[in-house]
Amino acid sequence: MQALGRHLLCEYHGCDRELLNHPASIQAALVAAVKLAGATPLHEVVHAFSPHGVTGVIVIAESHFAIHTWPEHGFAAVDLFTCGDKVDPYLAFEDLKRALQATSHSVVEIRRGLLP
Repeated sequence: MQALGRHLLCEYHGCDRELLNHPASIQAALVAAVKLAGATPLHEVVHAFSPHGVTGVIVIAESHFAIHTWPEHGFAAVDLFTCGDKVDPYLAFEDLKRALQATSHSVVEIRRGLLP
């Protein structure tokens, strides 16, 4: 079966806690991941929570990349949703692992819009 999109649900543990609480660093990591994956960025939104945590979303022509951080736990949850076959979300997954300095990570791929 062919799918319209690929949705990677990524978890990163043991991340740099200071970095996870720094909006500019999170935004830079997401932007770099988008570029490395070969996606086309359209809009960026990053929000810092009080007392800690950051959420960031980059809308891409092919769908979206999103991150939610819990610095107090050294944890980040990331969604990498891409449509078409020109973007490689696994390149972004690996790049974010390095950028967040994760000591462990996992990924589950969901194929979206399955077509007969």
